[in-house]
Amino acid sequence: MRSLVTISLLAGCCPVVAHAQDAGQVLAPAVAPEDDDEDGQGQYGGAEEIVVRAGRLRGEIDVPQQPVAVFEEEDIAAYGVASISELLEAISPQTGSGRGRGGGRPVILLNGQRVSSFREMRSIPPEAIRRMQVLPEEVALRFGYPPNQRVVNIILKDKFASKQIAGEFNYPTRGGYSNYEVEGSLFRVDGQRRTTLEAKIVETSLLTEAERDVIQEPGTVPTIPGAPDPADNRSLVSASREITLGGTSAMGLGEDGLGGSLTVNGAYTRTDTRSLSGLDTVLLTADGATVRRSLEGPLRSRVGTDAFQGGLAYNKALGGWQLTGTVDASYTDATTKVDRRRDLQALIDAAAAGTLPIMGPLPPVAGAGYDTARSKDVGVSSLVTVAGNLLRLPAGEIAATFRTGFDYSRSDNEDTRDLNGSVVLDRSEFSAGVNLALPLTSRREDVLSAVGDIALNLSGGVDHLSDFGTLTEWSAGFTWAPTEKLSFQASYIVNEAAPSLSQLASPQVLAFNVPTFDFVRGETALVTLVSGGNPDLLAERQRDIKLALNWELPILDRSNLVIEYFRNRSTDVTQSFPLLTPAVEAAFPGRVTRDGAGRLMAIDRRPVTFNEIASSRMRWGLNFGGSLGSSANAAAAGAPAAARRPSSPTTGGRPAARSTAGEEPQPGADRASSRAERPGGPSGAPERASRGGAEPAGVGPMRRGRQGGRWNVAVYHTWRFTDTIRIAPGVEQLDQLQGDAISAGGVPRHAIEFEGGVFRNGYGLRLQGEWNAPARVNGSGLPGSSDLRFGSTFDVGLRMFVDLGQQQSLVQSVPFLKNTRVSLTVDNLFDQRQRVTDEDGNVPLAYQAAYREPQGRIVGIDLRKMF
Repeated sequence: MRSLVTISLLAGCCPVVAHAQDAGQVLAPAVAPEDDDEDGQGQYGGAEEIVVRAGRLRGEIDVPQQPVAVFEEEDIAAYGVASISELLEAISPQTGSGRGRGGGRPVILLNGQRVSSFREMRSIPPEAIRRMQVLPEEVALRFGYPPNQRVVNIILKDKFASKQIAGEFNYPTRGGYSNYEVEGSLFRVDGQRRTTLEAKIVETSLLTEAERDVIQEPGTVPTIPGAPDPADNRSLVSASREITLGGTSAMGLGEDGLGGSLTVNGAYTRTDTRSLSGLDTVLLTADGATVRRSLEGPLRSRVGTDAFQGGLAYNKALGGWQLTGTVDASYTDATTKVDRRRDLQALIDAAAAGTLPIMGPLPPVAGAGYDTARSKDVGVSSLVTVAGNLLRLPAGEIAATFRTGFDYSRSDNEDTRDLNGSVVLDRSEFSAGVNLALPLTSRREDVLSAVGDIALNLSGGVDHLSDFGTLTEWSAGFTWAPTEKLSFQASYIVNEAAPSLSQLASPQVLAFNVPTFDFVRGETALVTLVSGGNPDLLAERQRDIKLALNWELPILDRSNLVIEYFRNRSTDVTQSFPLLTPAVEAAFPGRVTRDGAGRLMAIDRRPVTFNEIASSRMRWGLNFGGSLGSSANAAAAGAPAAARRPSSPTTGGRPAARSTAGEEPQPGADRASSRAERPGGPSGAPERASRGGAEPAGVGPMRRGRQGGRWNVAVYHTWRFTDTIRIAPGVEQLDQLQGDAISAGGVPRHAIEFEGGVFRNGYGLRLQGEWNAPARVNGSGLPGSSDLRFGSTFDVGLRMFVDLGQQQSLVQSVPFLKNTRVSLTVDNLFDQRQRVTDEDGNVPLAYQAAYREPQGRIVGIDLRKMF
């Protein structure tokens, strides 16, 4: 007999994550074909029809929002990075959010599930990643997070094992200091079992003002030959050493993991820093002559920090729902020691009495010791979410996420300079909320299919803080996808936020001899800066609007356009103390100290509350990419059209449920079918049949020795339309885009981020950078005052690397070089440092280039070896 073998690729469907569905399901026997030969045999000689149902890749997220970018294994290999931390840094233009809330890295998921902390993932080798999705901010609501950052979902291979050591050495072309890093890690994943061990040390040497030829303020430099130079004793970059030890263990519970999964992680970090704050100086006067003298020994600040961190994550399927619970705890003990100024009044009196020659050697002066500030911070954060389908509408299931959490933080601070003694603040916070995603129309369900897919998203929550009372939040949004390649989003978010404990309770610390530009007098002064917490801060109210478009372009195979508009408005905003402009000094007169002649002496820079901040801006980006060499030829030769369009950094396409690209080869599919469904790696070689299931331990792009390659370009432009601040009620509104800035550097109207590169036959070249338009900061307009112009900045990083393991003749000669990568990096490729000038074109001493960018161009060499 003959039979007809039919391969049917039917996308799976799950409300949030497809991890609950098997990678593939073989259904047999099936209905016999109707056009068999007269003997009942099909032309392919089989007895039965076998239908292979291809499910969504386990761990992939299925949401109405179209992905901003999707990275496959080969795309990730093209970045030449050693860890997930470096990978996220390399793709920051795609993962960055323009919303203007929050900060830092995006929300990170692992296999479509929440993790207790990024510690679980930071040292995982990129070769272990099977696919990575970047999704809009609104997706964070489904996992219990606020919609402040984009969401990155990292899907690991089922089996992978590696050991690696890596080191890098960095040195600026201007000299002066050096930096090195050495790290080692072990990683293994086998289904639900996952183990990570890591150790890392980072050390940076001191960089002083003298090593960058910083011009000192007139009258502050001793005039006696051979006297200690303050520039040699004032640091631009602190000396530091950081040692990190960490580990993660994940396991399945119960028989075959039916009891869920549990992840435990922990880390210890020791950080020591040392900085110099100049010298003790004294004015000695005798017989009408005055000379400035400096004493040996710099004023030092030393900070030692011990940080202990640990976390738990538990995941379990409850019928059609997914339960996730996470706990993250930390304890930090930081001690800051700041040298006291010596009492030099005896020298002044001796010089005035004629018993001390003002030009002669100075007698030794005993040190005044140091002041100590110590802070002990404890934090515990827990969150439990239950996600699943609530009920079914004609257009599909209502996806719901219920969350509840409890956070506790305590800050215990004491300072020998504080007469009030120890300050202790603690906060407990209980939160609860719900998020609902309601499909209104659907092409798949044939409900108003001519309109496309429309989904409504509603969320609400409440937070009760022990020291701030009850805060509320809610949001509403919708997603409209008229086609699979075009989608629109709109959302409105209302949120109340409290200041952090560090903003409320950090110990008061003094920094001496800090060069600061005085806008009132148009001069640079060495002032004492006071930092710490402010217990009088208020709760902030936020109201935000977002409109977005995501379009898979009809050019190339892999390209998309993302356009986002944001409008933010906040009242009672907690901010770091702003740049001391005349308007700021008028609003906070008690924060500034001047002497009898009006010279600036000290600034209290503890946080403040602004009355209102409002802004609007557009962020839009273009992503392009493709294959090089035999990889592209192989895809074009015989692969189906759908297979030639895999999800990639530049497709931004719909989730895999709506495309055959990226689906898993199934156990029942033959090798040829698997090759057709998924194009090969950079070499054009077909994917291994094992890729749909258990992959051999240690297999990754670096180990396969593939040829071929990838290229991509991503460019994002931010255009700020408005940016206004009202410091206090009744005070004139400040327009930061017109020079009424509250930060050093002003606010540029335009900014561009980009990254891109090419990788082929083991050789890679990457560029990443950011350009910011010029900006200005207005002076007071009084005599002696001046506007400042902050020039544009163009910071470009270059990375060139070679995977030596792909150079077969070299590996045959030196087997140790197998699985080894060497990289040459250049940060600040053009050695650009921002130029700041006043109205006369002069550079104020407080804004010398070395203050804006101390390091300059930095050249580094990286070496990585996998075992």
